[in-house]
Amino acid sequence: MLPVWLFVLLFQGSRLWLLLLALLLVLPAAAQEKPAFQFERARTRRVRLPFMLQRNLIVVSARLNGQGPYNFLLDSGVGVSILTDPAVKNFLQLRTGEEVRLMGAGESEQPLLAYRVDSVQVQLADAVAPSLSFFALSEDILNLSAYVGMPIHGILGYDVFQSFVVEVHTDPAQLYLHDPARYRAPRSRRWAHIPLVLRANRTYVTTTVQLNDTLTMPLKLLLDTGAGHALSLETGSAANVPLPQQRLRAQLGLGLNGNINGYLGRVRGIQLGRYRVKSLITSFPDEQEVRLKASVPRDGGLGFELLKRFTTIIDYPHARLLLRPNTIFRDPFEHDMSGIEVLAVGTDYRRYLILRVIPDSPAAAAGLLPDDELLVINMQPTGNMTLTQIGRLLHSGDQRELVFIVRRANGELFSTSLRLKRQI
Repeated sequence: MLPVWLFVLLFQGSRLWLLLLALLLVLPAAAQEKPAFQFERARTRRVRLPFMLQRNLIVVSARLNGQGPYNFLLDSGVGVSILTDPAVKNFLQLRTGEEVRLMGAGESEQPLLAYRVDSVQVQLADAVAPSLSFFALSEDILNLSAYVGMPIHGILGYDVFQSFVVEVHTDPAQLYLHDPARYRAPRSRRWAHIPLVLRANRTYVTTTVQLNDTLTMPLKLLLDTGAGHALSLETGSAANVPLPQQRLRAQLGLGLNGNINGYLGRVRGIQLGRYRVKSLITSFPDEQEVRLKASVPRDGGLGFELLKRFTTIIDYPHARLLLRPNTIFRDPFEHDMSGIEVLAVGTDYRRYLILRVIPDSPAAAAGLLPDDELLVINMQPTGNMTLTQIGRLLHSGDQRELVFIVRRANGELFSTSLRLKRQI
């Protein structure tokens, strides 16, 4: 068989994470004819699966071939499951099959090697996939652990969503996996029912977005639980989405082959069934850096920064999305107000290094530098904090003052304060 070419785009900014996968050659149809997962006990109607919500990403625990647990992102924007940590493949002595070539956004044209791995047993609570196929990366180029702030070993996507009706609660953070054949949707009028269209192992919604005071457009959006942002719109799509007048030029993240640049702005609102969500922070990546050879045209994507404001039921088997507002429905959408990007390092991912300082930002004015290690923020040792908690502090309020103690790359201790500033 010819090699499969898998195109990957990764946005990895301070509050933005987007992973889009498009297959030019998909897995054989027979592998997708029946659900990949099933309940261990035949009469089970649903199982509960706790998860960790880290940086607006769903992290679930799974066992592979009886070993683990391993941590996986649950990502409806992914059409095939991926092992991102090569150490897992090596430890489990998984046999590799056909070669896979990975390409992404950026200047380099050199692909990343990966391999297909078949017949992996995957256990999610009381649900099991007896023989799942993965694409195993040859090296951990995505470095998801450093971004999320905990060990991440891979990504689960379509295989889970096509097997169950997936109900997501964020407080407390838990999933319910329902048997599609016996599932009955809630009848309360508080629930919005939105049709889903399934194409190439991913789902799309069509809804209206009010871009500014005078322009409202119907847009086709990828449903993407693996995106930490609220909304992303592609100015190069068929809808010809315009850039907002008030916008912030930003490095939105990193692709496999270089930086991803674009703009951050706000849209007036988006309609999700009977509910309207106002003033969303929205990313507008540069057209030439996001155009993928995808078989399904789209205008952008819905991310979990938006979906987490609802109790969310993702129902691939019945082609529908159900939403009911939760307690954080009216929380404002905010972007980073400090001007630094932070990654987690160390064996326990509890050391935090500044990756980048944005010019003319509060962090730059405070004298913070790349490779500074954050030790204390407002008298709280960072070793007792998660990367998610640090992120919340960095966009916690316009004009709020934060006091930092950092360790310089040369070992020198440095203290400073900065005043957060809303830029968009």
